Amino acid sequence: MNEALETNIAQWIERIGNASVRFGGAEICAVTKTVPVEIVNRAYAAGIRTIGENRVQELLSKKEALDSRYAVHLIGRLQTNKVKAMIDQVDLVQSLDRVELAQVLNRRAEEAGRTLPVLVQVNIGEEAQKAGFAEEALLPFLQGIEAYPALRVQGLMAILPIADDPNDLRPLFRRMRGWFERLRDMDLPGVQMRTLSMGMSDDCIVAAEEGATMVRLGRALFGSRQ
Repeated sequence: MNEALETNIAQWIERIGNASVRFGGAEICAVTKTVPVEIVNRAYAAGIRTIGENRVQELLSKKEALDSRYAVHLIGRLQTNKVKAMIDQVDLVQSLDRVELAQVLNRRAEEAGRTLPVLVQVNIGEEAQKAGFAEEALLPFLQGIEAYPALRVQGLMAILPIADDPNDLRPLFRRMRGWFERLRDMDLPGVQMRTLSMGMSDDCIVAAEEGATMVRLGRALFGSRQ
């Protein structure tokens, strides 16, 4: 199992590296939802340095046993009543998807005496069932980010629509990269564009080709899970 996992991870690191070479490379965030801690920890030796958990409760149940060298990201929809429990347990929240959440994250971070790195989630596919800032709301929110002094915007995150052919998503990936570069060039106070997190197991190669700096892989690395 160890050898198979390490071989698979090494192959995906190479694939993503080759696909993202035009933009300087992309990192894999290993999505560890329902993956046992002992398997998660084996991934470190294979080259994974960042992991993402979807649910606060599962994150908290695993945290003490996780390899302490990992950067731990919260990547799922975050309920405001769960913020206090996770505020000092993660290195970054990828899924800042609404103003109300920004307010609670900022308050809880201030209470915890920390600054919290975040990515702003963009609903680039304009899907009613998915969370995230609409494109027209993104810039106004970031222009007012100084209202949340305990938050540090490090980039953008997107969850794209499901497509039979990942190539159909290229225009949306390109729009996300366009926003990433535009905001980087604007140099807004409190906003840095270091990370563009987009692409998952089915569409990660296209995402990397179109400028993702981070892709989120679960099934591709660990296989199908319940």
